[in-house]
Order: sequence, then C-alpha cells, then structure tokens
Amino acid sequence: MKKITLFLFIVFSQAIFSSTKITETEKLTATCKVWGFLKYYHPFVAGGKTNWDEQLLEKLPKIEKAQTKEEFSLILENWIDELGPVKEIAPIPEPKDVKFFDKNFDLSWINNDKVFSKKLSKKLKFIEENRFQGKQFYVEGSEHVENVNLINERYDDPNFEDKNSKLRMIFMYWNVVEYFFPFKYLMRQKWDETLMQTLPAVIKAENYTDFYTAMKKMVSKIDDSHTEFFMYKSSIGEGNGRFFPAKGKIIDEKIVVTEIVGDSVAEAYNIKIGDVITKINDKTIKELISENRDLICASNEAAYLDKLVRIVLVNTNDNVKVEFLKDGKYETKDMIWFDYHESHRNEFKKGVMKKKDKFKLLDDNIGYVDMGIIKSRNIPAMIEALKNTKAIVLDMRNYPLGTFREISNFLNSQEKEFAIYTRPYYEYPGKFIWDGSTKSGSENKDNYKGKVIVLLNEKSVSQSEWTAMCFQAAGNTTIIGSQTAGADGNVSQFDFKGFHTLFSGIGVYYPDGRETQRIGIIPDIEVKPTIKGIKEGKDEVLDRALVFIETGK
Repeated sequence: MKKITLFLFIVFSQAIFSSTKITETEKLTATCKVWGFLKYYHPFVAGGKTNWDEQLLEKLPKIEKAQTKEEFSLILENWIDELGPVKEIAPIPEPKDVKFFDKNFDLSWINNDKVFSKKLSKKLKFIEENRFQGKQFYVEGSEHVENVNLINERYDDPNFEDKNSKLRMIFMYWNVVEYFFPFKYLMRQKWDETLMQTLPAVIKAENYTDFYTAMKKMVSKIDDSHTEFFMYKSSIGEGNGRFFPAKGKIIDEKIVVTEIVGDSVAEAYNIKIGDVITKINDKTIKELISENRDLICASNEAAYLDKLVRIVLVNTNDNVKVEFLKDGKYETKDMIWFDYHESHRNEFKKGVMKKKDKFKLLDDNIGYVDMGIIKSRNIPAMIEALKNTKAIVLDMRNYPLGTFREISNFLNSQEKEFAIYTRPYYEYPGKFIWDGSTKSGSENKDNYKGKVIVLLNEKSVSQSEWTAMCFQAAGNTTIIGSQTAGADGNVSQFDFKGFHTLFSGIGVYYPDGRETQRIGIIPDIEVKPTIKGIKEGKDEVLDRALVFIETGK
C-alpha cells in the first residue's frame, strides 16, 4: 500500500511541476520580442491592417495573469491565430546581386523552450519563412541612404498610472533598435539583457522623470556616439541650464579649462585656460565620471568623457560650488553661472570673439587648414596658396563643412574607393545588406605631392571620421592625434512627443571591411594634450605634427 501511495505521489507531483513557471520579466521580454517580430514580419500586421498598439494593450492584462510557459504560449498562439492565416510562399528567393551582412541578425530566441512551447516556436518560424513582402507600414528607408524612418507610429506620452501604456513605448523603441540599428552586434551588453534590466524600472516609474530616466539608461547601452537622448519635459535641465563660462577637457580625472567662452564671467572669477577643476558641488570629477555612465551613450571612453564634460559644466542652479587646483593648493569658489546666451551676448558687444583663419602658411613652408570653418568656396584659394608647400596640416578636431570632395581631388592622383556601406534590408527585417561605396579623388597629375597630416581627437565624429577615411585614400596621409568618437554614417532620428533621440543609421566600413564604429579612426601617431601643455598654451598635437613633418618620425 505504501509503495502504491508513493507511486501516486510521484506521478501527481510530476503532473503539477510539468508546467514551467515563468517570471514577469521573462514574460514581458518574450512578449516584446514576439510583438516586434510580428510587427515587421506578419503580413497582416506589417501591412498595416490592424492597430498593433491597441492589440498589445488588450493582450497585456491576459499575459500578466499567465503563470506558466504553457499558459503564456497559448495566449500568444491564439493571438497569432486571430490575425488570420499566413499564406505559404516559402521558399522566398534571395534577390540577385545582393550580398547580406548577417552579423546583426539573430532570431534564435524563437526557439527558446524556457518561455515558448514547441507549437508557438513552430508558428513563429513559419511566419519568418513566409514573412511579409511589400512596403512596410511602420518603417521606411530614407531617400538615397536608406537608413530607417518611422512612419504611422503613435507618439503620445505614456500614462504613468498604467503599466501597460509605459510598456508599449519601451517595446516600440527596443524593437526599432533590434531590427534597424546597424551596429547592434558591437554593443558591450546584449540588447536582450538591456531589455530585461529596463523592464522592472519602467514598471516602477511613477512620473515622467522616472520613466524617461529609465529609458535613458536603456538608450545608453547602445554604445553609439551619435546617440543622444533629449527629454522635452525634463527637470534635469538639458539645454536649459546655467553654464560655466569656459569649455574643458577631462584629463587624469580632472577638468582642464581649454577655452574661455564668457570672458566677463571668467574674468570676474579669475578663470584662465589651463585651470584645473577637481570638484563641482562637492563631487569629484571621478565621482561624476562614475555616476553618469548609465546616462550617456558613447562609442568609446574618449567620446564618453567629451560628452560628460559638456554636461557637468551645465547646472540647473545659478549658484555652483567649484573646487580648483592651483599651484598645488585647492581653492573653492562659489560661482554664479549664467544663461548661455546671456554670457555670450556681452562678449559679442565687446567684439572679443577672435576671427579664425580658414587656412594659413606656417613657418618652414607648411600649410594649415581649419577644417571646421573652411567652406567649398574657399578651396580654390586654399589650393593656390598652399599647393607648393612641403606639407599641409588638415586640422579636423572639429566638424568639417562638406569639403571632402574638393580637397580629395587636390590630394589624389587618381580615383580611389575609401568607404563601403551596409543598410537595413526591409524585406527581411534585422538583416542588412552591403550597399554601395564612395570614391574620392580623380585623375590628376598635378595632385599635391607633399605630406598630408590630419589631426583628429574625440571631437572628430561622423563626417570628420568619414572625411579622414577619404583623405587616407590619398596614400601620403598620416593621422596624428587620439581616438575619435567612433560613430560614422548617416543618422536616423526619432522625434517622439516626449523625447527626441537618434542613432547611427547605416554601417560604414573601410573597403576591406574594417570597422570604424566604436573604434574610430586609429591614429598613426598617438598624441594627447597634457595639463601642463594646456596651461602653457601649447597645441601639443600640432607640435607633434610639425616634428613629424621635419623628421619623418
């Protein structure tokens, strides 16, 4: 009798535990993925024949009640069935003359047996193989470049008292990145893990600031220097704060003043180029570096520090306590920071804004070009003035004004390919294809024969990096400076009701397939400014370029 009782207990226990428990985060992560997948793959949804947001809001209460994998999967199975039958068109022929770039593509989650039944996985796989073919209802490619644009999306603010309203917005944004951000494969943290980390914070968010702070932390994990996140109703004061009267650079966990932008304010507080800031409102620069990591999106450390210094030199309060290190002694100043326009208006009246040379001749017959201010109409004069120099320094520690073609025609003796691209493939969302290339230069026997030096640093981003690639194709170019921002290619922008954000929209590579994303343009000679050099008024990067021109080393 005891044996029979034990046997029945074991059978009964197995029956009870054969259903797999599933957590709320697991359910919501899986729901986000399925909802996004169907949005771009199911013919009925991707074709725009249903209000997909409303359907999500209707299903989420049912999903919340599901306790097991089986219950959860059944809800999703029925949801798919309710959409109507998917016509079998597989195998879908691959287009001719198209080369796929698949590093970004991953639908392996479809077979996750921890959260999906075999029947559900089979349904999802069938939809992939018989996916929507036609013009996508929710996304389209930008003209010429083909990076993603959102269309027919709801941009209303979430209801913070309604958990599902908040989830809808996160689901929508996460899937845009999942399927259409070209460098997802280069993120330090898997995008799936970012979603799982974000969901609990979104659910807990009780107001606008909490919600968008949670979202900002998610966006920071994209690891793309193009990516910014602006909250229209933010209490943080981005773009609306009070400004320190100078620009700075973080060196050795300190902020060094590099440029005075409000002379009268700087003069009142005796602030000079080379001054070292060690604390702002009692927080060390090291502490500020640490506590902002989850709020700033950057491809690499150099770009992160550059973005950070711009943020910490803005404050929502008029009065800011700043600690300086001067001559080995710490000195604290209670400063009044001013509105940006206010602090600059006086400087314009005084006429103290210095006029910069677009190009000039340095000592020893060396040409210098400021790529941040020279325009196409200035190039003929620049060429005439500098064509007989022994070297030209192209200073691109800034953002150039589209002069790459005219300058590369001057530098190159023949036409050369310098960049190739990937773009989203909307017929198979998540996949990218190699699509086109760009060439620089032209047949020119009178091309420039001297040395070409390009100066770069963390402020060299996007067009700066792409232009550097263009100039490298000349063959006589040397890159001097430090790591660039590591974000190239056209930008996809998303303007929601509550926020504005963007990310790199296409992939940019050297002709041999080497990446520039996150890495940036690697200098041939690495030089970084020092606190001592800045204090002494030196341009150590330019000085190193002049040494190289003279010695070849």
